[in-house]
Amino acid sequence: MIYSFGKNVVIGLGGSIVYPDGIDVDFLTKFRVFLKQEIKKGRKFVIVIGGGRVARVYQEAASKIVKVTDEDKDWLGIHATRCNAHLLRTIFRDIADPVVFDARHKRKKLKYPVTIASGWRPGWSTDYVAAQIAIDLKIPEVIIWGKPEYVFDRDPMKFSEAKPYSEISWKAYRKIIPAKWSPGAHAPVDPIAAKTAASKRLRCIVVGRDFENCRNLLAGREFEGTVITNG
Repeated sequence: MIYSFGKNVVIGLGGSIVYPDGIDVDFLTKFRVFLKQEIKKGRKFVIVIGGGRVARVYQEAASKIVKVTDEDKDWLGIHATRCNAHLLRTIFRDIADPVVFDARHKRKKLKYPVTIASGWRPGWSTDYVAAQIAIDLKIPEVIIWGKPEYVFDRDPMKFSEAKPYSEISWKAYRKIIPAKWSPGAHAPVDPIAAKTAASKRLRCIVVGRDFENCRNLLAGREFEGTVITNG
């Protein structure tokens, strides 16, 4: 599979690879080097960061004490993404927009090499935020960088015979994920983001955490992952 990018790139960075059980300093160190190398080629990036394990720690703790609404679970997750976003902004302080993109239309154009975005409002994951930013900025695709490294026909954690797709339509993709969003749900692209992307003909490229693979993707070379399109 080969894909061609423009100068502006939106990445939905999975919180699970930044904060699997603790902060992955090794990954973030390499990510900083990777992005700076790509910026030297004339690109600008919007990085939308998820909540990762830290979001689930708060959600699980609250649930052990009281019955927690989905809205409150979402808010806990959103604030986890904001903490992660400030971590990234600090790491990229020399080249990043000093303001975290935490609400729609807060940034109407990209002024800095790196713009960091967090969660916005309850009702969706940061996949939707990444999709909506791309649509608003007229960027035709989003990279979903995290786990899993492909879209599979079934959950690869439960079914060893799960088969990966190199390409799939939004119509087919939406049949294999839950129809509704719920906090903490696992899908390469959440249902709200998938519906929005399909309606706006936005493409999503799902890839794993391997840096060389992502370097190949951005360079227009063969890469491993799944492209989701309108077909």
